[in-house]
Amino acid sequence: MATPITIGISACLVGQNVRYDASSKTSHFCVKELGEHVQYRSFCPEVAIGLPVPRPTIRQIKKQDMILVSRPDGSGEVTEALAEYGKRVAKIAEKFSGYIFCAKSPSCGMERVKVYSEDGKGSTSDGIGVFAEQIMKANPILPCEENGRLNDQVIRENFVARVFAYRNWQQLVASGITKHKLMTFHSQYKYTVMSHDLVAYKSLGRLLAQANLDVNDMAEQYITGLMTALKVKATRKKHANTLQHLQGYFSRQLNPMQRQELVEQISAYRTGLVPLVVPLTLIKHYLMTFPNKYLNRQSYLNPYPEELKLRYGY
Repeated sequence: MATPITIGISACLVGQNVRYDASSKTSHFCVKELGEHVQYRSFCPEVAIGLPVPRPTIRQIKKQDMILVSRPDGSGEVTEALAEYGKRVAKIAEKFSGYIFCAKSPSCGMERVKVYSEDGKGSTSDGIGVFAEQIMKANPILPCEENGRLNDQVIRENFVARVFAYRNWQQLVASGITKHKLMTFHSQYKYTVMSHDLVAYKSLGRLLAQANLDVNDMAEQYITGLMTALKVKATRKKHANTLQHLQGYFSRQLNPMQRQELVEQISAYRTGLVPLVVPLTLIKHYLMTFPNKYLNRQSYLNPYPEELKLRYGY
C-alpha cells in the first residue's frame, strides 16, 4: 500500500479548538475534500510553546526596527519561542509534500499579517507569521498556502497540483536519482510546465541537456526551477496553448469533423465559455481511441485525483 501524502497544517483548520477563544477555523476543503487524499500533521505553535486555551490575544508589534509578538499591551512576549518552535517543525516539514497555514495569524500567516505600531494606534498588513516564516525559509520549494486563499479556485488548483508534483519528486529522490530518471520525470511534466511558464519550460530543457553537470546538482537546480515555475498561475491563454500542442498528436487520426470539434472546444475554453475540463475530456476521449504512450504519461492530463474536481470551475 502506497504511503499517503503528508501535509502540514495549522491545527485549527482541522477542527481542533486551539484558538485564543477556544474555537477552531475548520476548513471544509481541507477536511472533507483534500483530506480524502492526504494525511495531515497538525501544529498549533501557541499551544506548543505553552500558551493556554483560551488565552489573551497576541499580535505583531513593531518596536523600533524589530517585530515582536506579544499581548496588545506589550506583555507576554513570545517571539523567540515561536521562532524556535518553527525551526524545530521546519526540520520535520522536510518530509512533507505541502503545508497549509492559518491566514492572518501572527504566528502562522504566510503574508499580509497585521503589524501594529507600538502605541496601538495604527497598523500595516505586511507581516509574516513568526512560525510560518521559519517553515518557509527552511523549505523554500515546499508548496505552502493559506486557508483563506484556498477559497480561490485558481489558487486552490495550483496548490494541489504543486503538492502532487512535489510528492512525485520526493518519491523519485527516494528511489535514487539518475540522469535517466530525471529525464523521464521531466518528460512527464513538460506540458504541465508549459501551461504555467513557457520560459521555464525552455530553460529546464536546456538544464537537462548539460552533459557535464553532476546529476545531483542538476536535480537540485531542476526541482527548484520546476516548483518555481508551477507557482506561476496558469491562465486560459497558456492552457489553450498547451491544449493545442496536445491536439497536434491527433492531427493524422482525427477526421475533419473531429478536428473541428476539438478546435472549437479549445477556443471556447480560451474565451471563457467552458471550463478546462471540457476540452480535456475530449482529448482524453481521443487518447483512449488513439492510444499514445507519451501522452498517457503526461501529468498535465491527470495531475491529481479527478474526484477533487479542481478543473470544473475555471
